[in-house]
Amino acid sequence: MAKIVVLGAGISGHTAAAFIKKKLGKQHDVVVVSPNSYYQWIPSNIWVGVGRMNVDQVRFKLKKVYDKWEIDFKQAKAVSIHPDGNQEITKGFVSIEYTDPERKGETEQIDYDYLVNATGPKLNFEGTPGLGPGKNTESVCSCDHAIHAWEKLQACFKKMEAGEKQTFLIGTGHSMATCQGAAFEYILNVSYEIRKRKLEHLAELIWITNEYELGDFGMGGAFIKRGGYITSTKVFAESFLIENGIKWIKRAGVFEIEPGKANYETLDGEKNSVAFDFSMLIPGFSGVGLKAFGKNNEDITSTVFAPNGFTKVDADYTTKDFEEWKAADWPETYRNPTYPNIFAPGIAFAPPHSISKPMKSKNGTAIFPAPPRTGMPSGVSGKVVALNIVNLVKKGEHKLKHRASMAKMGAACIVSAGFGMTKGSAATMTVYPIVQDWDKYPEWGRSIKYTMGEPGLAGHWLKWTMHYMFLHKAKGYPFWWLLPE
Repeated sequence: MAKIVVLGAGISGHTAAAFIKKKLGKQHDVVVVSPNSYYQWIPSNIWVGVGRMNVDQVRFKLKKVYDKWEIDFKQAKAVSIHPDGNQEITKGFVSIEYTDPERKGETEQIDYDYLVNATGPKLNFEGTPGLGPGKNTESVCSCDHAIHAWEKLQACFKKMEAGEKQTFLIGTGHSMATCQGAAFEYILNVSYEIRKRKLEHLAELIWITNEYELGDFGMGGAFIKRGGYITSTKVFAESFLIENGIKWIKRAGVFEIEPGKANYETLDGEKNSVAFDFSMLIPGFSGVGLKAFGKNNEDITSTVFAPNGFTKVDADYTTKDFEEWKAADWPETYRNPTYPNIFAPGIAFAPPHSISKPMKSKNGTAIFPAPPRTGMPSGVSGKVVALNIVNLVKKGEHKLKHRASMAKMGAACIVSAGFGMTKGSAATMTVYPIVQDWDKYPEWGRSIKYTMGEPGLAGHWLKWTMHYMFLHKAKGYPFWWLLPE
């Protein structure tokens, strides 16, 4: 009997646990550790943040699903990993601390045969003074954040209805923040809600981003095929903002938020500020802060984790110049090279480098997006890890068959730009591969045949359908395993 412990119940962790249990059955144990009692479909938090969905439309209780699947669920946070065990426990184990109200503060050590670290990111609001809920800006990174953002947004709408002008600042709140796509989607939805209320004459919308050019989205931008023509995502993104009356500030690293004011530095070294009445800024991401200890309790955190707190996997972490980066640098199995029974899919793995070109201001400040790890690659990597662990349990050590490099994987992204069955809109975009492969695709970096974009109502219908399809899958409803990641 094998025991597999999964840390985290987001898209990658939940996917991994589901497939491991389905494939291995009752003969083997699967344990999921997550500090939250709910599964959240994060992409739809955008709609919660503009009042188009309520919180219970984007989340559900985990325990009921895991009880049905016969997965042992522990509502707790992982504190440390002990891959060699210690003087008392011969197997690898994780130390956890319960967040479950009935056991809050209790600790436990859980041994494992295989460990899946799918803890995702820490939302590093502390990386920018004054950033985040409870301080000076809003967020849509979690259900709770999105609810609060909607409350603040409604207050602004009421002021506008009373004739008071409002400025909305939305984008990235750190010089190396990622997840530009989510912020971009949110500003388009805020714009839609303002127009729907016929209040656009009282609104100033500003997009602030660390991208060198708009449409970079942390993936170095892309060239897309649209209507028989090839254009850049820069033109694609700029046209969306112009059509929605949105101004922009690019090449900007926000370094401090004061009440009603964001201070930022630009690549040319200038320091400026922009005033706002409402602001939603995405924070930087880091690892959740797990520590690792050896058999004699020595600190081996740097062996298991990169300096940013994400888990080292089968990537090439050699320091190279930008011109030397290769598609082959990216991981395929998400397996730790030192401890081969530890895997890290989704956002938990340490990327070998950014996808966008690194840029520094004249003052030496890095201002460029970190690489995104969106829902689709998170789900795919979670499934690949699951299938490889299943084969390892059944067959023993062998060359892993299932692989999913972001440099060989495509992704589809649907950016909502308004909600409604007849008046909604979205930009649908596919890229292949996610990480450019200039050796294979020397002209565009990606396959122009499979990299395309198109705006319109149909994209909104597709995003709306996907919301319910992926919740159906996550809840384990009939034939869930047939639905794509």
